[in-house]
Amino acid sequence: MNLDGFDLKAIGVAAVSTLVVAAAGGLLTDIGPWYKSLRQPRWKPPDWAFGPIWTTIFIAAATAGVMAWARAPSAAQRSTLLALFALNGVLNIAWSWFYFRLQRPDWALMEWLLLWLSVVALIVAFASYSPTSSWLLAPYLIWVSIAGYLNLTTIRLNGPFGAKYAAKGPAA
Repeated sequence: MNLDGFDLKAIGVAAVSTLVVAAAGGLLTDIGPWYKSLRQPRWKPPDWAFGPIWTTIFIAAATAGVMAWARAPSAAQRSTLLALFALNGVLNIAWSWFYFRLQRPDWALMEWLLLWLSVVALIVAFASYSPTSSWLLAPYLIWVSIAGYLNLTTIRLNGPFGAKYAAKGPAA
């Protein structure tokens, strides 16, 4: 089925995929006692802001994915776009798992580099088919860059992490 050049199946896949990534990341994000005990920089956005920011980014990313998908001329190119989108989703979820569930911001920062690179790869790949879709991903790259710096700052303020940290909490 088609809606002004956009495949409704592609829209459905993008919507469901985005909801899965958002839900998984949300379920893995625990801002309980461990997180609240971390020292944070003064410039960190308030916790309530992360939901609206991520919602906006996910809507823009799903829209960008559908636009690029609709303009990719072959099934092989659409498969490549889908693989990049899936990889990005896995890396997005993995960051929350490392940071919040394993309570290892240091590992999350290492994984963050892969997440950042996957956003860049999406931007480059989408630009070939739809420059607008690339621009829709710019806020995602900006936010992931900010999040990486926040992650690094949190490590500097609280590290080292690991078994010793889990037993004692943030460094005094």
